[in-house]
Amino acid sequence: MLRFIHAADIHLDSPLAGLCLRAEHRADDFARAPRRAFERLIDHALRERVDLVLIAGDLFDGDWRDFSTGLFFVSQMARLHGAGIPVGIIKGNHDAASVVTRALSLPPNVHVFGTSRPETWEPPGLGVAVHGQSFPNRAVPENIALDYPAPRPGLLNIGLLHTSLDGRPGHAPYAPCALRDLAARGYDYWALGHVHGREVVSRNPWVVYPGNLQGRHANETGAKGFTLVTAEGQSIRSAEPVTADVVRWARVALDLTGCDSFDDACGRIGTGLETELEAADGRALAVRLTLSGRTAAHRAIAGDLERIRAECAALAERAGDVWIERVVVETAEPGRDGPPSADAFAELLRTVEAIKADPQEMAELRQDLEQALAKVPPPARRLVGLEELDDGRLATVLEGAAATLLHHLLDGSR
Repeated sequence: MLRFIHAADIHLDSPLAGLCLRAEHRADDFARAPRRAFERLIDHALRERVDLVLIAGDLFDGDWRDFSTGLFFVSQMARLHGAGIPVGIIKGNHDAASVVTRALSLPPNVHVFGTSRPETWEPPGLGVAVHGQSFPNRAVPENIALDYPAPRPGLLNIGLLHTSLDGRPGHAPYAPCALRDLAARGYDYWALGHVHGREVVSRNPWVVYPGNLQGRHANETGAKGFTLVTAEGQSIRSAEPVTADVVRWARVALDLTGCDSFDDACGRIGTGLETELEAADGRALAVRLTLSGRTAAHRAIAGDLERIRAECAALAERAGDVWIERVVVETAEPGRDGPPSADAFAELLRTVEAIKADPQEMAELRQDLEQALAKVPPPARRLVGLEELDDGRLATVLEGAAATLLHHLLDGSR
């Protein structure tokens, strides 16, 4: 019986996007989350006395800012060396040989696969042959799996590969290949990296993405960790997920339909955050919150975004270890037959409604906004949810404009 850990996409010292800025007194804790998740992996390896640890690329997020990143990694490898646990690593697109310019000497239990061609490594005494190749550069457009060595007879054969396979949404097509290419090599297990969501692609042979170790932004939600694989001889018995994340990301959509007041809406938001925190298994929770539905509180919510963001942050503080990454407002009036008065403010509202009803006006407005947003740095666009200005997002922007007019002009708050 042999057990090994298959991990990938650890991205040591990668920041948690949009979170550190919003939680200044916890910024250091959140910045350390990838390291703490990696420490949990090492703790598990030592506690369970696994035989081998494999890392399928993107151990590092990019070039080290300083040597502290390397020193941390060496310290964790030394822990495994003391327990006699070998470690096999390939480099991916984020930590390709041409990307990471600094280096430190590693303990003798660590084998880093070369970049020139696929090679085979047999850690002593385990009856295992691990085949792999590191990325020489950030972009590897070739199907390198075709050149992986033949399986070693009588051994458990494992392929270590950083790849997009035949394509995965949100992931660049690096080292592309087909499942049939992997099956043709005759290996017992393929330990893949690059895709940040856990996926068991095949069980014959076993082809697995463990997902990344720690979610880094609101598109990487849910439990994150590594895979613990159990093999007997040349047969894989199980490949089980083990959670290791320190901060859990969640997209929380709350329907505020029926809330008759701003206070009612806040009550529903607070309850929703508490429920989501309970599902985070004791971890800190980072939330992208979307508020929707037709509610009488729409004007107070969409018309004063600064206040609703502050209120949501306060409700998160009350719920526990919850942090709001972003609040997206998509609420609407319960029903509005037309502007409430015939003065200049009503004319502005009529203009907004007319634009929403006219496809040509909407197209021209989108063009104008895209020209303006082209001057905004991409990280800033992501921060406010304007990466893509599709029909739905544009309608939400207009609805927010109408709510702002109603709130500030009719309620007399300014």
